[in-house]
Amino acid sequence: MRDKEPDQSEHHDAIVVGAGVVGCAVAAALAKRGIRPLVIDKLPGAGYGSTSSSSAVIRFGYSTEAGVAMAWEGHLWWRDWAEVIAPAEPEALAEFVNYPMLMLDFEGGRVDRVLPHYDRLGVPYERLDRDALLARHPFLDLHRFGPPVPMDDEAFWRDPDTLLRGAISTPDSGFISDPMLAAQNLAAVAVVHGAEFMFRTEIVGIRSERGRVSGVRLSDGTVLSSPIVVNVAGPHSSIVNEMAGVRSSMNITTRPLRREVFVVPAAEGVDFDGAGVMIGDEDTGVYFRPERGNNVLIGSTEPACDELDWVRDPDEYRTTLTEDEYQLLVLRCARRIPSLGVPQQKRGVVDLYDVADDWTPIYDRSDLPGFYMAVGTSGNQFKNAPIAGHCMAELIEAVEGGRDHDSDPVVVTGPYSGMAIDMATFSRNRVVADSSTMTVLG
Repeated sequence: MRDKEPDQSEHHDAIVVGAGVVGCAVAAALAKRGIRPLVIDKLPGAGYGSTSSSSAVIRFGYSTEAGVAMAWEGHLWWRDWAEVIAPAEPEALAEFVNYPMLMLDFEGGRVDRVLPHYDRLGVPYERLDRDALLARHPFLDLHRFGPPVPMDDEAFWRDPDTLLRGAISTPDSGFISDPMLAAQNLAAVAVVHGAEFMFRTEIVGIRSERGRVSGVRLSDGTVLSSPIVVNVAGPHSSIVNEMAGVRSSMNITTRPLRREVFVVPAAEGVDFDGAGVMIGDEDTGVYFRPERGNNVLIGSTEPACDELDWVRDPDEYRTTLTEDEYQLLVLRCARRIPSLGVPQQKRGVVDLYDVADDWTPIYDRSDLPGFYMAVGTSGNQFKNAPIAGHCMAELIEAVEGGRDHDSDPVVVTGPYSGMAIDMATFSRNRVVADSSTMTVLG
């Protein structure tokens, strides 16, 4: 895939801003419909931004029915990835690695909110009591530790005296082995169907004429014209929305958040590769999953007690791991896996999330005709990227065909599952639902 040279006279069917996994999925879905997009990214290639640092967990436990439906549909795309990628023939394919996902069951937890969605949609799950849970995963401590608190709170070190009720296990969960490769696979599909990519290129303006988007302006002054522009700029999405003049008219907005994820060796004697499990553990404040090489990958679930590191300039933020965050997350995980150590040498990644106000993405049109948004996707939408691209293409075709998505929302039927995905759930103008976790769990 070459770096395309801009041409002042070029006109494109659509311009997609951002070549992360969602941007590439949008480009592929549009190109398959004969809407041949130009994808622009200032980084050297597809998936080089925050996509490359994704934990890439495939799970279904969302607080909205549309979120669950999209996640279940998305997992079917990952499961049949070679079919999804055809007729592109990349040198390597991203791999779906299957592990069960546990939703811990305790009073005030998410089980009672999520299970009705599973039941209505037919998402397979299994109830595990404490005995069954320990029989499968004997390295887990089943005490209640929450609600999470900072390390300098004496409650952090207090011995617990109550137990979890058990857990809900979804056996079809897992993770994607190489998130950057997944984006590159989707980019290859997009190119086969006529998309073009322009890397190492910065957009500095969104142009409009007669009340409609008309293209973009690049940092070298080049103007590229198009009647459709899709903002999939990840942590830069709020900046692009400002360029388009649409941010102030949205009820839900986005902003960049700095996050750290760590990798530590599995506890001695524990085969976490073979017998591991994934948990979004609201009770301790972390999520974790197996990482190849018998390691444990650990990230934060953004508990209310933690101060979040919001970033003003997504091009200027601290890119080194911090000792305090490392100690906090690994020790929180060690409450659930008591034999887990805290190695002296830190390993992990630092990157930015693109976070919507309620941690649910925006897949929508905007108040500027022709300008669309697939934003606020970081942290919990990697799993949905392929179906999100399909949904955006369906929405764009409907709106460009005259449908008023604001008053008559598009409902997409999942091609694999047949589930209905109500796109109003992801509206820029939605009201924050009481059921929202307001965290990366979605």
